[in-house]
Amino acid sequence: MPTGQPTILIVDDEPALREVLAYNMQSAGYEVVQAASGEEALVLVQEVAPDLIVLDWMMPNLSGIELCRQLKARPQTRAIPIIMLSARSDEVDKVRGLETGADDYVAKPYSMAELMARIRAQLRRVRPAAAAETLEYDDIIVDLESHKASRAGKPLRMGPTEFGLLSTFMEKPGRVFSRDQLLGRAWGRDVYVDSRTVDVHIGRLRKALTAFGGSDPLRTVRGAGYALD
Repeated sequence: MPTGQPTILIVDDEPALREVLAYNMQSAGYEVVQAASGEEALVLVQEVAPDLIVLDWMMPNLSGIELCRQLKARPQTRAIPIIMLSARSDEVDKVRGLETGADDYVAKPYSMAELMARIRAQLRRVRPAAAAETLEYDDIIVDLESHKASRAGKPLRMGPTEFGLLSTFMEKPGRVFSRDQLLGRAWGRDVYVDSRTVDVHIGRLRKALTAFGGSDPLRTVRGAGYALD
């Protein structure tokens, strides 16, 4: 089952380097997804909605810098921080990477401790909720430590899956999550669940949120998914 920790997508065509990065990130408590090419990364970004991407510059076919350019040009993925890894250490290359849209640039060879520090800095910027014990939006409060939620001061009764869905929505109110993205967040990518099952649990979550009255805060976006408004 997912931990609720930030998800990092590693994009590198060298398996050994991916495994080293994945080991260190998983040891730090992060969820890790790997892509061996820029093309595979484009698919995974839509499925997983990662919180951060660690991207190698030099890859065949779709290069890291071109992938970065494409992701930063799309409204749905523009806000995802990208840390570019490259053997190019010249200042002009670093400037080019940053101007393409990368949020940070780390030249090889790099210190793993430094890279992890930069990852933490980017995640604190885009996902402060990852370090929080409670999430609040309007009159809804989610206590991540006790796994309890309330609305307008009244406790909400829900199962662990509904709690996971609500926590996901509460981290980024207004953001539209597709069914596949919600599956990855609430169930984990290693668990097979039919995407239609998401609709069933969304219905249960809506029932829990409106049990004591009040409007339904979840919005259905036809053909796209769900959002907390």
